[in-house]
Amino acid sequence: MTTSQEELLPATRRALLHRIAVAQTEGRAPSLVAAVVRGGRTVWHGARTSVDGHGPDENVQYRIGSITKTFTAVLVLRLRDEGLLDLGDPLEKHLPGTGAGEATIADLLAHTGGLAAESPGPWWERTPGSLRPELADVLGEQPQLHPVGRRFHYSNPGYTVLGALIEKLRGAPWEEVLRREVLEPLGLDGTSAYPRAPHAGGWAVHPWADVLLPEPGENLGRMAPAGQLWSTTADLARFAVFLAQGDERVLSAETVREMRTPAAPMEAADVADGTSCGLGLQIQHRHGRLLIGHSGSLPGFLANLTVSIDDDVASVVLANCTSGPPLSTVGADLVRIVAEAEPRIPEPWRPLPEVDAGVLELVGPWYWGTYAFALRLTSDGSVALEPLSGSGRRSRFRANGDGTWTGLEGYYAGELLRAVRRPDGTVSHLDLGSFVFTRQPYDEEAPVPGGVDPDGWRGIG
Repeated sequence: MTTSQEELLPATRRALLHRIAVAQTEGRAPSLVAAVVRGGRTVWHGARTSVDGHGPDENVQYRIGSITKTFTAVLVLRLRDEGLLDLGDPLEKHLPGTGAGEATIADLLAHTGGLAAESPGPWWERTPGSLRPELADVLGEQPQLHPVGRRFHYSNPGYTVLGALIEKLRGAPWEEVLRREVLEPLGLDGTSAYPRAPHAGGWAVHPWADVLLPEPGENLGRMAPAGQLWSTTADLARFAVFLAQGDERVLSAETVREMRTPAAPMEAADVADGTSCGLGLQIQHRHGRLLIGHSGSLPGFLANLTVSIDDDVASVVLANCTSGPPLSTVGADLVRIVAEAEPRIPEPWRPLPEVDAGVLELVGPWYWGTYAFALRLTSDGSVALEPLSGSGRRSRFRANGDGTWTGLEGYYAGELLRAVRRPDGTVSHLDLGSFVFTRQPYDEEAPVPGGVDPDGWRGIG
């Protein structure tokens, strides 16, 4: 008997159920639902509830709070990809008069615009959006608390501003643009700005007694792009696949990869915690695993979306309580359980269909001074430079079509790699941003900066 690769083993399913059962019990959540995605499809769904005979399924809506920001970021990246803005543009260029115009679009996406964390006035999550009808009501008289671009400071008003930017450039309300450009193309029929049946009610659980208090479900008005949405585990599972793979109808794989790239300066505490921020996505390094996604909360609700690209596993966890279960931890645990119990089976190795002889000539060991590296030809036609021992600078390089390559990551990101040939056509050395890589350490036949001692290598007698 064999088991389909798309199915989870019984022991894995039980471990997942046990994890959310512990979270719902210890976190005292009225209900908690979760889903796991692998290989581009949902492979598990689970629910725990305090109501006998009722278990919310994958189509029950919960409010997802700040996961809304990732949807808003997708809309902004679409504007960039269409050429309507550049991420380096100051806000003032497209939306003048806000008082926060020095911040760039990228700063706002990565929470480095220096804006306050919250809007002035009464707690915006528990009061009607009608109290803040204009951007000035959201930003206040002094929108910026920190210098632009210098530090990560999470800002809800920053995403309100991005929502206003979307509305101005599209000439339509944020909600309408989101539905037309993201929700409908991706088939996210269970995601909406306002709750639709069936949906969970939001509750506060008394911190010292097992009793409940209903939470208000306010329309956030101008703050909607920062946290308005309701969604389901089924829809967020599909959205997780999009964040991993892209979808040409919405954003390319290259652009969603850009969203997943750290874009904010890290403080000492962030380095210690292994957390960073991309463009509308939270990034964390937990138990040796790189995770991207976003968490969310509004009075009465908690939400988490976690994706491990390397493991090809994602999780969604939703609960209808103001506080209680640590959903970011639960989400990471669900990914870990599947990744460790049923590791990803790699695709079969296959040889390249064709290879450029000139490129093949360059692969193998190279030396930068006495540091040993290997240049490898990868399956996608790019090349990778890696240290042969220990840690060191490494990068992948994209072919430019003219015999040169451009670095894609790390120290060599954006740097040009080229092979320098002698008059007879043989390779003399590699030039990488002025660094000379030779076939032998300090090769005397190559133009090593500073020259090579004519007496060559020697011992000490």
